[in-house]
Amino acid sequence: MRSPVLPGRVIWIGLRAARREPLFQVDSARALKDEGLEGDHYSRRAGNRQVTLIQSESLRAIASHLGLSDVSPFDLRRNIVTSGINLHALKDRRFRIGDAVLEASGECHPCSRMEETFGAGGYNAVRGFGGITARVIEGGTITLDSMVEPLIV
Repeated sequence: MRSPVLPGRVIWIGLRAARREPLFQVDSARALKDEGLEGDHYSRRAGNRQVTLIQSESLRAIASHLGLSDVSPFDLRRNIVTSGINLHALKDRRFRIGDAVLEASGECHPCSRMEETFGAGGYNAVRGFGGITARVIEGGTITLDSMVEPLIV
């Protein structure tokens, strides 16, 4: 379980000011310790779901399950899209992403909104591919192309 995990990179960042509001894409975000991403509706909430992450590889799998050519990060409503790292291998681990340190806190399961977004079958297409949730352990800046790498603890 603690074997090496190849690092990845941030390829997309999105924030939303309030629940059910549209995401807006940004080039960088400030992670706030014990809060989340500044400007995101999950910010200032203690708990496990301060930041949500999904792999670009999962977006392709979800699209395939839906019979689509692609799925947009806007559709999945996650904060950060990564490429090249298996996020599920970070289970219960801390990782650096840009200047910030996060800790994986669980899986990010699909919600009923996936049926609204993709139609019938949307929920099941995302099942197992929804990404992870994380807590901010040390604040810092996360930018496009930031490295995502597990920390040795």
